[in-house]
Amino acid sequence: MTEVLFYHLHRQPLERVLPPLLEKSLERGWRVVVQTSSEERVEALDAHLWTYRDDGFLPHGLASETEAAVQPVLLTTTEQNPNSANVRFLIDGAPVPDNVSAYQRIVLIFDGEDEEAVTAARAHWSAVKAKGFEATYWQPDEQGRWVKKA
Repeated sequence: MTEVLFYHLHRQPLERVLPPLLEKSLERGWRVVVQTSSEERVEALDAHLWTYRDDGFLPHGLASETEAAVQPVLLTTTEQNPNSANVRFLIDGAPVPDNVSAYQRIVLIFDGEDEEAVTAARAHWSAVKAKGFEATYWQPDEQGRWVKKA
């Protein structure tokens, strides 16, 4: 059964939160696709994932590249899954795909400071639950560690 995880950004930017979550997915042997709503965001994340740490980088590629199918992490603006990912991250308002059950896990990250994003996340939560999927809600504690709230 597909798990759908809702991550509520609070006092932390996506650029700080996303890389460790992607690393944990890779450690579990999962392939990942990250869907965002704009090419500009894809380009910014692409640059960030190469340089976010001094001692390494996160291997990834873009859906527009010819080697997309072999990438462990793929950045895209579409619902396609060219690298046969097990996990799909949705950011910046990217919609929950119709084929939720094609993934082991869907991770929806939303900005808790943006009322429109919070409203959309609540609607996605209701829709996912109505379809019978297991959904969990995560929020950072005072130290920035993720805590399951629901």
